[in-house]
Amino acid sequence: MNKVILSLQNITKTFALGAHEVRAIDDVSLDIHRGECLAIVGESGSGKSTLANMILGIFEPTSGEILFNNSVLPAVRDLPLRRAIQLVQQNPLSSLNPRRKIAASLRLALDVHSIGDKNERQQKIGELLEEVGLTAEQQNRFPSALSGGQRQRVAIARALACQSELLVLDEPTSALDVLVQARVLNLLNELRAKRQLTYIFITHDLSVVRNIADRVAVFRHGKLVELNKVEKIFSSPDHAYTRGLIAAIPVVTQDEVLLRDSLGNDGSTGNHNLLGNKEETR
Repeated sequence: MNKVILSLQNITKTFALGAHEVRAIDDVSLDIHRGECLAIVGESGSGKSTLANMILGIFEPTSGEILFNNSVLPAVRDLPLRRAIQLVQQNPLSSLNPRRKIAASLRLALDVHSIGDKNERQQKIGELLEEVGLTAEQQNRFPSALSGGQRQRVAIARALACQSELLVLDEPTSALDVLVQARVLNLLNELRAKRQLTYIFITHDLSVVRNIADRVAVFRHGKLVELNKVEKIFSSPDHAYTRGLIAAIPVVTQDEVLLRDSLGNDGSTGNHNLLGNKEETR
């Protein structure tokens, strides 16, 4: 087992709601190991986003501690800590400045964290785009000129520009269609292996979890109700709530599976890869 990179120790977060308090996260403890992908799942209101915001330093825990590389994460983060833990948001169109070309958005991350000199930064932009499956020419476009999948690749490249250790991925594929989702998940898996990254993957979609996670943490009403390897979660979950989430995953009929496997991208019969690396068009 790899070393623990992030440790949540008896974390609680409460918010004031009029005269009452709402406990968004309720005494949660868990460890995330270096190099793994931990999926945090649960329906809306389960506490997933609140937990992510505490890891990112947006919210401060009401009680408990968060340790990163065995050191307590402070409420106010310095540049090295902000560089080490990066966020990839759900909607890349809103997370990228529409008035900045792609090169400018990537260069900003390099400038803020003083990575390389001017010439090295320009070269780095091309390398980052190539690493996420885009072309150097696309650095001169505005976000509106790219497809949803391409914009999400830019958002991933921006997080990678900081040479981060831990990525918090907040519903990173929910705004994409199914085939583009699969390509982005493939990319994330490749980058994790290549760069030895650690992922916290926030999602409500368990069908996505199967393709990327090593372990799954299931949240309900701010509580951690189950934590296990992804194979165990899908084969024999312990908690009734987890079983309900899995039962709610949409499935296709056997006839639809056979049809999918027999058709290529153009509708002709043949053994084509539906999840190939073609440029996204949506």
